[in-house]
Amino acid sequence: MESLVEMDERYNPYTGKRLVPGIDDVTPRAASMGLEPPRFCEHCGRRMIVQVSPDGWWAKCSRHGVIDSSLREQQR
Repeated sequence: MESLVEMDERYNPYTGKRLVPGIDDVTPRAASMGLEPPRFCEHCGRRMIVQVSPDGWWAKCSRHGVIDSSLREQQR
């Protein structure tokens, strides 16, 4: 069983580094402009399978499923 600390951990989807409250995490410029898809899962930090096409992208984590560019746009 996972502890609450592990369940609350978040990771930078562009670098894979664990996010620490109170410490700024740098997002690559291309990612902040919406030009780069996430490469790491925000929930577990694992590298994802990423497919980029002219009209968007999708990324798949083996544990947490698929996200795509249309879902990201809705979150903004």
